[in-house]
Amino acid sequence: MHAARGCSGCHTHGILAGVKQGEFFQPVSQARERVFDLEGADVRLWDGFLSPAESESLFEDLRQNTDWEQEHLVMYGKAVLAPRLTAWHGDRRCVYRYSGVEHVPLQWTSTLDSIRQRVVERVGEKFNSVLLNYYRDGRDSVSWHSDDEPHLGPVIASLSLGAARTFQLKHKDRTDLPRVDIELSPGSLLVMGGGCQTNWRHQLPKRRRATGSRINLTFRVFD
Repeated sequence: MHAARGCSGCHTHGILAGVKQGEFFQPVSQARERVFDLEGADVRLWDGFLSPAESESLFEDLRQNTDWEQEHLVMYGKAVLAPRLTAWHGDRRCVYRYSGVEHVPLQWTSTLDSIRQRVVERVGEKFNSVLLNYYRDGRDSVSWHSDDEPHLGPVIASLSLGAARTFQLKHKDRTDLPRVDIELSPGSLLVMGGGCQTNWRHQLPKRRRATGSRINLTFRVFD
């Protein structure tokens, strides 16, 4: 792995320090829920899970204080740099191997743990890990895939910060079903459950036009 920007000494002073419970996140009644009618999947989006000001503050905190890394991926027998930066946090036992690399989780920071508690309250899943993705501009992306590894639970909660990007889903087998495009605005929470990872693939495609930076937090249950 190639280490990128980070601040290992900043983990105990997250943006939630000194903020009272419930002040950081919008009340659930103010978050607009949208349910997508997808074959064999349960996909829901809460716009406004964070207010614009709160989303911006959290984005800057994580951008500056996360130990970002740029992984090497093996594609067609060659090692290439992943088109995004990542950080893996979670409980101590959440160690996994991907693309020939062992990923040992960083400890929960006070900021990430506070976010996790509120996402757990909203979704009802006991998430024990989170993958942070930093898309520096429209050239950064993630290609079609499913998070269907046997050690991951079926529910993923994805919190978006920074620039809005288009998230896409397509069915693995049903070519008659149209691709689904979802615009993920800052502060939105997307939850994929049911058979979503079994039946659908998803991606965050590149954007040709200029766009700002985006951070995405995907909370998972590591079995």
